[in-house]
Amino acid sequence: MTALLTLAKREYLSFFRTPLGWVVAALFLFLSGLVFSRAVLVPGEVASLREFFTLWWSLLAIIAPAVSMRLVADEIRTGTIETLLTSPAPELTIALAKFAAAAGFLATCLLPTLVYPAILFAVSRPDAGPMLTGYAGVLLLGWLYLAVGLLLSSLTSSQTLAFLGTLFVILAAELGAQQLAIRLPAPFDAAAMKLSVSIRVADFARGILDTRHVLFMVTLSAFFIGVSACVLRARRWR
Repeated sequence: MTALLTLAKREYLSFFRTPLGWVVAALFLFLSGLVFSRAVLVPGEVASLREFFTLWWSLLAIIAPAVSMRLVADEIRTGTIETLLTSPAPELTIALAKFAAAAGFLATCLLPTLVYPAILFAVSRPDAGPMLTGYAGVLLLGWLYLAVGLLLSSLTSSQTLAFLGTLFVILAAELGAQQLAIRLPAPFDAAAMKLSVSIRVADFARGILDTRHVLFMVTLSAFFIGVSACVLRARRWR
């Protein structure tokens, strides 16, 4: 546990030591602010963040790869991966520390967006329930995308390739699920749509805290982290 916390803290702080971390945070806040101003602050509409959270899957499809692309790829590029892999820390601990740092950075970027609910509460009386589940959905989806990015980052020394690979996997999975659902007959179309994360995020945005959605995202995140640990182990034994 000590090694995990130490590695996670080092990795988390490294986001703020490079211009990339600040650029990603600025992009995150710019895009979220744009979505809030265009989709939520609409005169005459119900005071709700539902549209804001529904669009978050597309925002995270850009932000998460930018956050995760350097996690392992930069270590490989600079050669520090050799030092890391010769440390006593197991590969799973390293993978979990990298993931925890990225998840912490994403949560830090998300904190300023709490001003949006505050604005709505200042001008109206919105329902707080869908806001809480909406933020839970954003965090779970962000963790899933970061886990995918961690795996892609562990496979290459190029941050650009890791970014593009993660973005491709995210978009291919989402668009593939939708296209598959269109072409399959009932009841298989419904099963295919359950693979769509945008549908699951929409449920969170409506205030539905479905344990199946939570289990889906947590299980997939754990799977990608585990595979990343296996990739790191393969690198250690090269």
